[in-house]
Amino acid sequence: MIDIGVTGLVKSFDLEKKILNGLTFQVDTGERVGLLGRNGAGKTTLFRILTGELHPDEGEVVIAADRRLGLISQIPVYPAGDTVEDVLQSAFARTAALKEEMDALAQRMAEGDSDPRTLKRYGDLTARFEDLGGYDTETAVNKVANGLSITADMRRRLFAELSGGEKTRVNLGRLILEDTDILLLDEPTNHLDLQATEWLEEYLNRFRGTVVIISHDRYFLDRTVGRIIEIEDGKASFYSGNYSFYVIEKERRYQEQLRQYLKEQAKIQQLEQAVERQKTWALMGNDHTFRRAVSMEKRIERMRTVSKPTRAKKMDARFASREFRGDEVLQIRGISKSFGSRKLFEDIYLRVGGGERIALLGENGTGKTTLLNIITGAEKPDGGSVRQGPSVRSAYLEQMIRFDHPERSLVDTMIYEKRNMTAQSARNRLAAYQFQGEDVFKSVGVLSGGELSRLRLCLLMDEEINFLILDEPTNHMDIDSREWIEEAVEAFDGTLLFVSHDRYFINRFATRIWELSEGTIHDYPMGFAEYRSVKSEERRQAIPAATPKKADSRPVRGNRVQQALKKQLTICESAIARLEEQCAALDAEMEAHGSDAGKLAELYDRKQETEARLEEEMTRWEELSVQIEEA
Repeated sequence: MIDIGVTGLVKSFDLEKKILNGLTFQVDTGERVGLLGRNGAGKTTLFRILTGELHPDEGEVVIAADRRLGLISQIPVYPAGDTVEDVLQSAFARTAALKEEMDALAQRMAEGDSDPRTLKRYGDLTARFEDLGGYDTETAVNKVANGLSITADMRRRLFAELSGGEKTRVNLGRLILEDTDILLLDEPTNHLDLQATEWLEEYLNRFRGTVVIISHDRYFLDRTVGRIIEIEDGKASFYSGNYSFYVIEKERRYQEQLRQYLKEQAKIQQLEQAVERQKTWALMGNDHTFRRAVSMEKRIERMRTVSKPTRAKKMDARFASREFRGDEVLQIRGISKSFGSRKLFEDIYLRVGGGERIALLGENGTGKTTLLNIITGAEKPDGGSVRQGPSVRSAYLEQMIRFDHPERSLVDTMIYEKRNMTAQSARNRLAAYQFQGEDVFKSVGVLSGGELSRLRLCLLMDEEINFLILDEPTNHMDIDSREWIEEAVEAFDGTLLFVSHDRYFINRFATRIWELSEGTIHDYPMGFAEYRSVKSEERRQAIPAATPKKADSRPVRGNRVQQALKKQLTICESAIARLEEQCAALDAEMEAHGSDAGKLAELYDRKQETEARLEEEMTRWEELSVQIEEA
């Protein structure tokens, strides 16, 4: 069954450029699709068309009947006095309406209404209420809130007072709690910490509906999608696999098209030389050779079927490194920081040596950015001191980038920031960071988050530094820009301290982990993969051993029905364990056949079937458990 059908979609916001130009694709029920494309390719515009917020200039969009669609990028406006708890509870509007009608019917029956239609209606409503989880809403809200790091304190706050990132998290929680059939997620991990991102991955893998995701988080895409749709020049290209498969397959297609193009060009060149010879002979009086030349020219035109493949132009710039002399880059001595009664961290001692690459990790709100601001001198600690080595020259790319004069154009900003730079030099430097043509005359205030990061990097990379501090450097960047900054960081031979939730970035660069939690920093002198292994073992050991139950000396009084149900429950548990093993085996096979599109599609279908059977067995297990309790 097709959940989303898009045919010949055209959309433009000016007369010169069509952002979508004949876009056509379909998404089947239960598919997990990653929607890729450079910033500005039209991905968010497509989502807004799917939800009806925008109307296309041409084309058709069909959403399957009776399928409820939810979009995470939209943050609805709630009444001024609504708390976060009110917003989360609004996901149960349908169950609340059912409960209200059930209560009214119960009151009528209590007053003596014995009409069979009333009893039937009450029974139907009760069954529907149970199907929607009406008796278990509090448990559902708690699970989602804990998974997305929505604390009890945040749940009591007014929604209007939250930051943009906090509003996005709450809205994602509300959307998950709704009975939605199709999820459209636009950069869902941008404001999530590692724990919340991994929780969302697990939720999406259990979700039985259809999911379409816009994301630049490569780990997240690998773990959540089974097909890629790439929007390029307003049209769609399709890849039957996750992100890793897409990367390999796209390069293979590029190389294949390049071979075909070069082969065609070589043949055309031969014919063009033959045409020149024929024309030369025609000038000598051989008229029939001229007609032959004309015929060959028409043949050449018919041969031009393969266009030259192109790749997006990459930014080519590197941090200007400065030689480091000494053995100490940074010394942190007993620093503490609080905001009112809220204590972020206390009595922290750390030392950083030359050449280290440190990832500062922690849940949102623990004070990572505050710590970086203290290290760079932008904030003062309540106690303690921070000292950089005498030969250290640092640069800081902050998360929330601001310029003192947002009304200035990009080229003017470059000239004012770099006093010895001419207008042409400024334009040349901006061009290296993909600010070209009329873009250089845009005011800084209209730039997107990713463009602001590129502009700040354009300024930073001109300075000679040996200590680089980055706060969420890949946030709001498309995948091409992320790969570029990774190459620049790779080439940087100084000391690196960074905050990031991009697991690919962390895994690539971190040689030491600082984990900020419970008001202090836990220092792990290891890479990200080893750190995760250690944390997994710590969590396993932290789970208390189950206390053995005291033996019940009373005589067994179970009846035959209860015994039969328990036997069925045991069989069901065995089936669940077997299906979970099959799912794990299929995951391993899919990873092993990541470059084989046909095999991957076959394995994906088998996994979908296995997960559906697993879901059925889990439902059956719950039913049997209830029946045993009732017996």
